Amino acid sequence: MSFPDPVNEVAARTVAAGVAVAATVAVATGWTWLALPLAYGFIARTAAGPRFSPWARIATGIIVPRLGAATRPVPGPPKRFAQGIGAVLTVAASAAALSGADTVARTLLAMVAAAATLEAAFAFCLGCKLFGLLVRAGLLPDTVCAACADLSLRRPATVATAAAATTSASAATATAHASADAAMPTATAAAAATVTIDAGSVGHEQRSPSVERVG
Repeated sequence: MSFPDPVNEVAARTVAAGVAVAATVAVATGWTWLALPLAYGFIARTAAGPRFSPWARIATGIIVPRLGAATRPVPGPPKRFAQGIGAVLTVAASAAALSGADTVARTLLAMVAAAATLEAAFAFCLGCKLFGLLVRAGLLPDTVCAACADLSLRRPATVATAAAATTSASAATATAHASADAAMPTATAAAAATVTIDAGSVGHEQRSPSVERVG
């Protein structure tokens, strides 16, 4: 079993939307037993992506293709980490629900609903952000995710690209100035030659009437 890498963000957000709806219903109605299928879904997706998760299979195989949205690949490890957090919360909620601690179960499910809503509506993955913080803190090795979706991990490359673009633009401007400077002496010489020719023509025209009078 393996987790997909990269992951289609559109599919991930669709799955999150379903989770948000189920968790919200559980909190609003007190149907804390919904924590059980939610827990199974999170565990299945953490272990093998959408392969063993019925809702993920529906989302990736039926809903997303019908949406017609372009695929948006994002790194898999942060998404898997986020699914793991969801699994922990929903397993705890399931245990609380089975033991009669409905308030605890509803609180945990409210946390799941909030996180899933953020991802579904705004593409803001709390688990992914936490994953990035752990990598930067050195608690997770960089090799776990070589190309994470966190913009802060990609900022150096962005700066380097911008610097390269600025350098290219400056070089092009300098080349244009050099070409203009090189063309100026040629233009000046051409203008001087034109003036000389015009002066010669004027002198010839001035001499011609004298020749006619002598004759």
